[in-house]
Amino acid sequence: MQDLLKGIKNIIFDFGGVILNLNMQQCITEFEKLGLKDIATMYSVISQFDFFSKLEKGLASNQDFYNEVRKFTDKIISDREIENAWNAMINDIPAERIKMLEKLNTGPKYRTFLLSNTNAIHYDFYVGNLTKEYGYKNFSALFEKDYFSHKLGMKKPDAEIFEFVLNDSGLIPAETLFIDDSPENTKGAEALGIKSFLLQADFDIVELFAE
Repeated sequence: MQDLLKGIKNIIFDFGGVILNLNMQQCITEFEKLGLKDIATMYSVISQFDFFSKLEKGLASNQDFYNEVRKFTDKIISDREIENAWNAMINDIPAERIKMLEKLNTGPKYRTFLLSNTNAIHYDFYVGNLTKEYGYKNFSALFEKDYFSHKLGMKKPDAEIFEFVLNDSGLIPAETLFIDDSPENTKGAEALGIKSFLLQADFDIVELFAE
């Protein structure tokens, strides 16, 4: 496994499914309670309806999202109910991962970055949890720089977002490792010469940096 890190100076971490634990089934269950029986089809890690993609690119507002979700149910549901169901997929960030990131970010070996496909609703929720659990107001103490799709107007696996990160932080692709749990995203990085690591469900990212 250490061969993977040979010659690597920069590490770009995905967030959900790598640093943050997710529970997609809980999200589906909560939406089904609101009358959205096709939520499993509407949203998945691999295939997304257009309004989910717009939300992740910041091209749709939170209110646009709530209104769009209502089209898929005949029940009267509030913005807060939709927000709570949507946030139900977000679980915890284990303390050992926080410690790993702190150590990597303050150590001399690697420059570390965060690159996440996300949206304003989820962002506010997990940043709030980060503050509550670990006292951090944002991710600036854990990474040299963080990049979020809804703030950039672009998302993985499109080449433009990887090119933006490389250029913005002055990274050489061959010296950069991208870690993600989506094969589409790792392939997108590899197409630009970035080394990638596809994180499997039975592997914790902490193990990769265990001494």
